[in-house]
Amino acid sequence: MKYTQTVGEKSTVKLTINFSEQEWQDSLNKSYLKVRGKYTVPGFRKGKVPKPVLENYYGKGVLFEEALNILYSQHYPEILEKEKDNFTSVGEPSLDVEEMKEGKGVVLSAIVPVKPEVTIDAYTGLKIKKFEYNVSDTDVEKEVEKLLEKSADSIEVTDRACKKGDTVNIDFSGSVDGEKFQGGTAEGYDLELGSGSFIPGFEEAVAGMKLNENKDINVTFPEDYQADNLRGKEAVFNITLNKITAKKLPELTDEFVKKHAGTETVGEYRKKTRERLEKSAESKGRDETENSIISEISKHAKAEIPDAMIEREIDRMVQDFSYRLMYQGLKLEDYLNYMHLSMEDFRAQFNSQAAPRVLSQLVIDKIIKTENIKAEEKEIDAKIKEQAESVDKSFEEYKKSIDPRQVEYITSDIIVTKLFDFLKANNEMYTDNDKEAKKPAAKKPAANESATKGTAAKKPAAKKTAAKKTVAKTDKDE
Repeated sequence: MKYTQTVGEKSTVKLTINFSEQEWQDSLNKSYLKVRGKYTVPGFRKGKVPKPVLENYYGKGVLFEEALNILYSQHYPEILEKEKDNFTSVGEPSLDVEEMKEGKGVVLSAIVPVKPEVTIDAYTGLKIKKFEYNVSDTDVEKEVEKLLEKSADSIEVTDRACKKGDTVNIDFSGSVDGEKFQGGTAEGYDLELGSGSFIPGFEEAVAGMKLNENKDINVTFPEDYQADNLRGKEAVFNITLNKITAKKLPELTDEFVKKHAGTETVGEYRKKTRERLEKSAESKGRDETENSIISEISKHAKAEIPDAMIEREIDRMVQDFSYRLMYQGLKLEDYLNYMHLSMEDFRAQFNSQAAPRVLSQLVIDKIIKTENIKAEEKEIDAKIKEQAESVDKSFEEYKKSIDPRQVEYITSDIIVTKLFDFLKANNEMYTDNDKEAKKPAAKKPAANESATKGTAAKKPAAKKTAAKKTVAKTDKDE
């Protein structure tokens, strides 16, 4: 087997693979042994038909498809391994038979989508927003209310209009420019007013309606709405209010928190709640800051992204959305049926997000390579030791039993932490409260310097991008 490679369009490489006549005949023999049991010929038992008879009865092409698959599966991975320093495949190739002549073997071509080269004009010295969040007493009280709501009694309301905090059962039908749109119609839908589940203005317009009331409400889809065809459009929804349900909250007592929160007193519960919220706020600020950094750097980056990478990213986004539905007890198939969406239309909603996410990850990989950011063995061992202590095992015992994939995750975690430590130190980081940006350190630190202990590492390109319903969001916390 011999092959040549040429650079193709839109981050592809064309492999032209030449198989000798002997290789082709060997593959045909393997194909015969593999598929002969599928065919019958009069006078022969199934699976016992000689190869020449089988080819004569069904035509020589009967063995070609499987023979080509055998050649491809045997040699294509070998080529990718040999060329790993020259290109990285990011999807299945497009295969074609360029030549097939008696006595001259076979020539296959494979158009391989490959990881593109990225050019970044600048990734240091930029002015980038830093996100910080504080926890207030109001935030703590909201958590208290959430705990109480979990044990609240539901009371049907018939003598007043609905208000924020009520759960209403509604029928709705939406239209834009007089035309109904996918996902804009539902019957018997339960909606908690104030939850932020629907587009801005929708829940506020429903609040104040009375039982069995019917009315039209006018709302405008956000400019960044998931469905491209609805962004910024004015819509009219016809609403019928079927039912109003209110919540009766229990009293917050030591006995209640001991039973429902695992703390001895209300004071202890509030203290632990604040600590949890502060930890979450710190994590949120860090994550959004890292996203902000990569987003800003990506404005200065270019890459010719192949379609295969876009489709793979959409696959991930669909899977993430499906997992979020599962946590709510829903299946993606049921959600699509409810929203009257085909899988094709659902995937199309992610098109505008996929390319920037892919570019972000390419930017991360490029800077890590350029700055030669690595995880030292002692750093990996330190992380493994922390994990071993958390499960009360010795370092040696735990390291022997650890899954290699977990070591890969630890390694990646260290590298990405170092990356963001480097980028934060070498760009002007500011918050909304700063009068002027904090300038980067005068001395550029070594990119491979040990990461700050306790700093979590995330790959920001893949974070928290949720697909919204055409009208309603699935995740109320979005």
